[in-house]
Amino acid sequence: MAALTFTNARVFTGEGETAFASAFRIVDGVVDWVGDAADVTEADAVDLDGRTVLPGLIDSHTHPALLAGTAAAVECFPPAVLGVDDLVRVLGAHAATVTGPDAWVLGRGFDDTKFAEGRMPTAADLDRIETDRPVLVWRCDAHSAVCNTRALELAGITAATPDPDGARFERDADGHPTGVLTEIAAVDAVAAFIPAPSRDEQIDALVTIAEELASRGIVAVCDLLSSRIDAPVQTFRAAAERGLRTRVALYPGWDPAAPLAELSDDDRTGPIRVGGVKVVLDGAYSNRTAWVHEAYPGSCDHGLRLVDDADVRAAGDWARRNGVQLAVHAMGDRALDRVVELFENDEPWLDGIPSVRIEHATIVSDAYLARLRAARMTFGIATHTVFFFAEYDGYEKALRVEQVPDAYPIARLYAGLEPLALSSDRPATAWSGADDVMLSVEAAVRRRTYNGIEFGPEAAITVPQALLLYTARAAALSPLSGAGRLAPGYDGSFAVLDRDVFTVPADEISAVRVAETWIRGERVFVR
Repeated sequence: MAALTFTNARVFTGEGETAFASAFRIVDGVVDWVGDAADVTEADAVDLDGRTVLPGLIDSHTHPALLAGTAAAVECFPPAVLGVDDLVRVLGAHAATVTGPDAWVLGRGFDDTKFAEGRMPTAADLDRIETDRPVLVWRCDAHSAVCNTRALELAGITAATPDPDGARFERDADGHPTGVLTEIAAVDAVAAFIPAPSRDEQIDALVTIAEELASRGIVAVCDLLSSRIDAPVQTFRAAAERGLRTRVALYPGWDPAAPLAELSDDDRTGPIRVGGVKVVLDGAYSNRTAWVHEAYPGSCDHGLRLVDDADVRAAGDWARRNGVQLAVHAMGDRALDRVVELFENDEPWLDGIPSVRIEHATIVSDAYLARLRAARMTFGIATHTVFFFAEYDGYEKALRVEQVPDAYPIARLYAGLEPLALSSDRPATAWSGADDVMLSVEAAVRRRTYNGIEFGPEAAITVPQALLLYTARAAALSPLSGAGRLAPGYDGSFAVLDRDVFTVPADEISAVRVAETWIRGERVFVR
């Protein structure tokens, strides 16, 4: 058997907030002993020089398939892009590198709430880049986008084109499309004409993404819209043959127009498996499309509901039949209430992990949390701190003052719901390094935004608590068996840090870097 012992380390095992060891052994990729360095007798033990070790980290809500499918898009995140002129400049420079008569100029990540102009870009702005070739750039929430006039023409969108259900083609005073595409169905009406990357290109992109994840110490992920590439199970497994080592739970999106096939046992097993199905119930707070009870400040707008009850229930029925999770994107308080109303009295169909995951869960009151706990159904939540950190400008405009104490209340969730995770939602948030776990940990501990504004300090948690939401508690939310702890029987996957995240000043947590990442006993990254 291949055995490797590691010693002289500060090992956070993930077994609890105060669970530390100083040595561990991995046999054939699995941890078989954790204990004290004083008990190590192996002459060839790996000396970790007193460095801090964490269990391999889990990103419970991210989008590798989306990244692989849009690898040709240039990043337009703040702080590099803080206005329409910045956006035009970055996309224009990218356009000069895009060749081919049918090629699109693509970008992603702009946050109009930070723009000096105080408005969304439009087709007229993007026409400054190109008029002969189509241009499209996704907003940071990945729910909305902007395209140029040529892209509208290719998609056949005119003043006479009706809005899709649950979405809008924004229009000027004369009714003509402005190029602003609000919510997913409107974006897809244009994006459907973008030539898809080849399967080889997608596979290579997934391998590259896995290498970046390893540089963050991330060894397992849930892909919460895996259907953004064709045949995701086969494509991810092909990437594994080329070097992808990350454990992946896939959650294809529910599309009533294209029903999902029933799963085989093979689909549900192995390091790359189908973990569930995803339904997007509403929009996002940062662009005021989350579905809310009371209208957004200064408006009569209650956001957008994107699917009806029948589709949500149908997705749940498919998940039950196939023995996987139902994951529901719900940000607004009205959307959150509807998830519970639809499922709270149903019998759960999974053991050990929640049958229904709620994704994002922006506004969670004490009463709502109590309702989740009292339900017959088993619920879990994947939420974030990087959202309020990176998108404060949008939340400041979208939240009412009385809602702030219930916005991403991580301390309340930590105390009240065991299946709980912090996650990145990369690339669907306004930060280029959204999958930097240490950034999210610092935001959880300090409760401050990117520009230093305090945001609900009563919801702060400790460093060990935040790290449990990327390890053991995150594993309790998903079917990523074997991940999340350094304990006998678990994967021998771990991250070695360049500084002790448990003792650095709170305002330096985000500067801590992963020095090495090991997956099942093999070192896959060295900084």
